Amino acid sequence: MADLVILFTSIGLSEQKAKETLKNEVLSSALKDAIAQAQGLLGSTDIDKATGTLLYSMVSRLREPRRLAFLTQHIVQRKITTELQVSAALDYVKSHPQDPLDEKAFESACGVGVVITPEEIEDTVEQIIRKHKEQLLSERYRFNMGLLMGEVRAAMKWADGKIVKNEVDMQVLHLLGPKTEADLEKKPKAAKAKAPENETKEEKSSTVNGEVKTEAKSLMEQLRGEALKFHKPGENYKTEGYVVTPNTMNLLKQHLEITGGQVRTRFPPEPNGILHIGHAKAINFNFGFAKANNGICFLRYDDTNPEKEEEKYFTAIREMVEWLGYKPYVITHASDYFQPLYDLAVELIRRGHAYVCHQRGEELKGHNVPSSPWRDRPVAESLVLFERMRKGMFTEGEATLRMKMVMEDGKMDPVAYRIKYTAHHRSGDTWCIYPTYDYTHCLCDSIEHITHSLCTKEFQARRSSYFWLCNALDVYCPVQWEYGRLNLTYTVVSKRKIIKLVETGVVRDWDDPRLFTLTALRRRGFPPEAINNFCARVGVTVSQTTTEPHLLEACVREVLNDTAPRAMAVLEPLRVTITNLPSNAQSDVRVPDFPADESRGSHVVPFSKTIFIEENDFREVMEKGFKRLTPEQPVGLRHAGYVISVQRVIKDASGKVVELEVTCTSSDSAEKPKAFIHWVSQPLQCEVRLYERLFLHKNPEDATEVPGGFLSDINLHSLKVIESALVDRSVSTAKVFDKFQFEREGYFSVDPDSTTEKLVFNRTVMLKEDPGKI
Repeated sequence: MADLVILFTSIGLSEQKAKETLKNEVLSSALKDAIAQAQGLLGSTDIDKATGTLLYSMVSRLREPRRLAFLTQHIVQRKITTELQVSAALDYVKSHPQDPLDEKAFESACGVGVVITPEEIEDTVEQIIRKHKEQLLSERYRFNMGLLMGEVRAAMKWADGKIVKNEVDMQVLHLLGPKTEADLEKKPKAAKAKAPENETKEEKSSTVNGEVKTEAKSLMEQLRGEALKFHKPGENYKTEGYVVTPNTMNLLKQHLEITGGQVRTRFPPEPNGILHIGHAKAINFNFGFAKANNGICFLRYDDTNPEKEEEKYFTAIREMVEWLGYKPYVITHASDYFQPLYDLAVELIRRGHAYVCHQRGEELKGHNVPSSPWRDRPVAESLVLFERMRKGMFTEGEATLRMKMVMEDGKMDPVAYRIKYTAHHRSGDTWCIYPTYDYTHCLCDSIEHITHSLCTKEFQARRSSYFWLCNALDVYCPVQWEYGRLNLTYTVVSKRKIIKLVETGVVRDWDDPRLFTLTALRRRGFPPEAINNFCARVGVTVSQTTTEPHLLEACVREVLNDTAPRAMAVLEPLRVTITNLPSNAQSDVRVPDFPADESRGSHVVPFSKTIFIEENDFREVMEKGFKRLTPEQPVGLRHAGYVISVQRVIKDASGKVVELEVTCTSSDSAEKPKAFIHWVSQPLQCEVRLYERLFLHKNPEDATEVPGGFLSDINLHSLKVIESALVDRSVSTAKVFDKFQFEREGYFSVDPDSTTEKLVFNRTVMLKEDPGKI
């Protein structure tokens, strides 16, 4: 085992990744074989990290083990050198199972031998920009740049996406020059009636050339009135499948007298975990539907399982509901109704619809479960036994109360009550029997006179039992409506799996910013308005929705662009000394908080003889298309009114550039530079955390996509910590969760780990979507 860990780490895997790989015997065996084959081909035991990474990527996704040697050979011989080629290779062998494999066709499909030079990328971009030049000059930075990217990538399939994007950005900048204030202004929208305050937008989206086009429609418009074809309060009987009894109309009349015809919904989470992005849709749907129709929404904790509930979850759930901007009409608990629920269970037995059963839990699992031998026991006997259950006269699992009904999924006689000798967080030791979801859900809705019981699609199989139980007890019966769950790719949200991520040290806790729990999204800096906008954009659908994170990130950018004030920060600092300024020179530079609307305020930053710029804003050797600072090329300093030119490059003993000596000239008298860069002077040192996706595959829980399990799919580069970044002093008084746009870097939020001595920033999202994330 230890030998294999050493072997796997020798090709670039971390020790943790190597140990996780060993948990999957098939994967570890295949990887061992691939390494042995690679060493044989190389005639050496040394495999560089780039080759090792590709080998691991190939082995972890390969479904055709007999192609292992063939693919390993192509990687070792550097015929396959990128992840894009690995994916193409795997697709090819999967779709061509026959032998022999046509190697020439395979290599053509994988781009083997295709070399795309920077000059070719430059020429292709130039041709495409020339094609759209007239429209670019007319629309400037409002032009759909995704169109350019799409055409270049269509013409050069195997070109590096980041190099293509950089070349497009540079050539567009060269053609149009830096953005003006007019470019930064929002694109004017067609006049329309003002939407009611606090309404979030749903946007019907379509993708054109990689760019999302949207048609605005508010969440309230989706949920208001007839939009969903829901029944009106008191007209439950008009709903398809609703069961009408002789007493239904009388019960509905009493219901209307109690509610006054008001819409009533509820959000009923189990307090055994932290809410995630899927819950955000449920919160918006339940609270939003009530709000859109002048109704009320209850926050009801479904606290019927004392073994799994913790106080911290109750608090966190309420915080997240309120963080999203909703205020419950009242907060209730299923445990508030333990006595009336018990009384109703006794009545259900009296009516002959329930019985005490002694089948064990394992006997009730699976399909075609035989009928209980106690199904027809006398009512009086079940009443006595149920009372004994309550008094603690049976052991756990020795007796249950079951309802005489068959559910839509074929499940027969679901359990209504079970025995648990666990103290309840609210009722203590008062009860040792607890109701199940199938029993509690509809009756709590009935007790609270809920008009619309909104559930996710998986509860559709319980709709008939919902109606049956209310009618069996002759109580008011609400209507259950189902909607599709919201799922995101590249993540897991189950409590069990997140706990595993925490226990194995992959993430720090439930609020690790790489997760998609709501507490994690808040910590990363996602504004609640953006999450609500995202839910609106996804829309209220009956079918299950699976979407990718970039749509959520786009909503975040939209909100932060309007709300996050600008600041300047340098993540990888390079010292710059301005030699033609006196040693005590210092001036104040006023920087607008929102350059598109300077009336919204500004802040002052110092400018002195020593400043710091980003390392990658300087190149010692001039590269074609590079617009920033070189020994031959000056660059402008944003907001400062200066252009700097390199006079001397200072290096350390290893040859690394550690300082530049430059001279500065007023931008009024200097020739206009090709680019302007950000900078800091007399800055604060801070820590910056940069996040990427936690998982490598879209569906880390899918065994066909990730046979080694979700823990084998961790992106080892999902977190980068920069401990000595520099930021301008305008952020010195920032509080936890305050948000900023660091110019040219992205949107950042102050992390709770910050101290009075040192601020910590989380990168929320980049300024633009990463072209590598598709």
